[in-house]
Amino acid sequence: MNAAERRRLAVDLRSVCMRISRRVRFSGGGVLPPHQVSVLSKLDQQIRTPRELAEIECVSAPSMTRTVNALVEQGFVRRDADPDDGRQVRLQLTPEGRKKLAGIRRSRDEWVHARMRDISDEECEVLRQAADILERVVSNT
Repeated sequence: MNAAERRRLAVDLRSVCMRISRRVRFSGGGVLPPHQVSVLSKLDQQIRTPRELAEIECVSAPSMTRTVNALVEQGFVRRDADPDDGRQVRLQLTPEGRKKLAGIRRSRDEWVHARMRDISDEECEVLRQAADILERVVSNT
């Protein structure tokens, strides 16, 4: 494959990955906006401060405050005082937040699985290989 063909492949991969990502994000039952689901996912990994979340999500502090407030009001996130710095707030998922996130992930996984129903075993194997390669590609950043 020459350089021009690789460049075209890169464009095609970026385009299809973005379309898949967009479709999956909006297939999670429509109950929570994607930015709230993203925050739940980050808090599922570890307890974080609002500032850390804003930096990770590349949004302003006031925007993250609104998102966190909405999640707290819905009972999905809990605010706790930082034991080392009383001025700081630490955020973590509540049991209800974990349950909600698990349901959204199941719904999204089902969406992808349903679209794979009509492809052959051989095509599934190609997708397995492609997923492994794409994982390597994004891990090199």
